Amino acid sequence: MSKEITPRAQDYSQWYNDLVIKGSLADHSAVRGCMVIKPYGFALWENMRDVLDKMFKDTGHQNAYFPLFIPKSLFEAEEKNAEGFAKECAIVTHYRLKTDPNNKGKLIVDPEAKLEEELVVRPTSEAIIWNTYKGWIQSYRDLPILVNQWANVVRWEMRTRLFLRTAEFLWQEGHTAHATKAEAVEETTKMLDVYADFVENWMALPVIKGVKTPNERFAGAEDTYCIEAMMQDGKALQAGTSHFLGQNFAKAFDVKFSDKNNNLEYVWATSWGVSTRLIGALVMAHSDDQGLVLPPKIAPLQVVIVPIFKGDEQKAAIDAKVTVMMAELKALGVSVKYDDSDNARPGWKFAEYEMKGVPVRIAIGARDLEQNIVEVARRDTKEKANASIDGIGIHVKNLLDEIQQNIFNRAKAFRDDHITEANTWEEFVQLLDTKTGFISAHWDGTPETEDKIKEQTKATIRCIPLDNKQEAGTCILSGNPSTQRVLFARAY
Repeated sequence: MSKEITPRAQDYSQWYNDLVIKGSLADHSAVRGCMVIKPYGFALWENMRDVLDKMFKDTGHQNAYFPLFIPKSLFEAEEKNAEGFAKECAIVTHYRLKTDPNNKGKLIVDPEAKLEEELVVRPTSEAIIWNTYKGWIQSYRDLPILVNQWANVVRWEMRTRLFLRTAEFLWQEGHTAHATKAEAVEETTKMLDVYADFVENWMALPVIKGVKTPNERFAGAEDTYCIEAMMQDGKALQAGTSHFLGQNFAKAFDVKFSDKNNNLEYVWATSWGVSTRLIGALVMAHSDDQGLVLPPKIAPLQVVIVPIFKGDEQKAAIDAKVTVMMAELKALGVSVKYDDSDNARPGWKFAEYEMKGVPVRIAIGARDLEQNIVEVARRDTKEKANASIDGIGIHVKNLLDEIQQNIFNRAKAFRDDHITEANTWEEFVQLLDTKTGFISAHWDGTPETEDKIKEQTKATIRCIPLDNKQEAGTCILSGNPSTQRVLFARAY
C-alpha cells in the first residue's frame, strides 16, 4: 500500500482519511458506516480512556454497565430525548433466524420469533439508566449517585467518516442523580472542567468552554455545556458535552426521593460524555502532510530506537547499549520500542514511525557508539540533534515535555489567530468565505434568527463562552439589540 498522503492544502478531507488509514488507526468494515479500530488506534483510545477513567474516579465516580438494548416504551418516556434521537435509532424486532424453505443456503427472519416489544439499540442510555435508578433511590441517603459507563453506541448516521461520525462508536457516558438543583449544576460544570483539563493538558488541544443555545442543546436537557476546539481547516469540533438534565428524566420515570423533612421530591440529573471522536480531533488538530503528530502524554509509543549497523558484531554492540538505554527510559515511565527487525531498512522505519506520529525517534549506529552519542529526532518540528548516551533518559523525558507543550502552543496560536469579530452581516458572510475559524458576533437570542443564519450560511452557534463579557450591540442579521457576542463557525 502506498504511503503517500494527500496534502492538506489540496484536499483536507482526503488528507484526514489518508492519515487514519495509513497511520494504522482504523479501517473500513463490512458493515455500512462502521469502522474497525486497529491495534494502534485502540492503544491510543486506551491511553485516553485510562487517563479519563482516573479523573472520573478521582472526582468520586464509579463505573457500571447497563444493557445495550432499551425497550421502546422506556425510550419513549422522555419525549424530547426520544424525538431527538428517533431518526438515528436501530431497532431489534425479531430474535431468531431460520433456513429459507425455498433456498436451503439462505437464512431468513423467523416471522414467529417477533419480539413482544421492540428494542432500541442504545443511542444514549438515559432511559434505561433512569428506569434502573427508580429502584435504587428512595431516600436522600441514597444520593448522590455518581455513575459512569464505558460502552458502545449506535446512531444510524447516513453520512459517515472514520472516528468523526460512524454508525457505531465507543464512548463513556456519566449519569448522576442529586438531591438538589445546585448539586446537579455543580456536577455539570465540574465534569466540563474535567474534559477541558484532559483535552488541553493531555491532548494538547486548546478549547473554549461554553453553553449551547436552546436549539443546540442535548435532547431532554435544560442546559448543555460544551468544549469547542478548532481544526486546522478552521472548522469547529465539539470535543465534549456535559448536560444539566433538571428533573426531566426523574419525572419521566417517576424517580422520587424522601428528603430530610420526609417530603417526596423529584431527583435532579446530569449526563456527560466524550467518544472516540476525540481521536479524529487529535488527528485534524495536530498532524501534518508527513503523517500523524501525537502528543507524548497519550501517544501509544513515545520513543522508538532504530539501529543502523553492518554485521552481527556491530549489532551485538548496539544491542548491549540499547538494553541499558531502554531500562533507563522505562524507569522514568517512558514507553519505548527497540525496532531491530530485519524486514525493513532504517529509512523505511524512519518514515513509518513518522507516519505513526511517534514523538521521539533515536537512531544509533556503530560510529555513534564510538562517540557515545545518538541522533534524536523530534516528530513535532522534525529537528534532529546529537545527544550523549550518558543521561539519555532525562534528556528524552525533558524533550517529551517540551514537545507536549509545543504542540499545545502551536494549536493555541492557530486557534487564537482564527477568532475574528464581525459587526455586520456582510462582514460575517465575507469572513466565512475568506477566513475560516470562529466568528465572534452579536445575536439577538432568538431561535428564529439562529435558524436563518444556519440556513443561509451553514454556520452554527458553537457556544456562548462561559467567560463572555457583556457588551451592548446589534444582531448581525436582525439588527435587534444584543447583550453579548457568541461564537459562530462551520463545524464537523
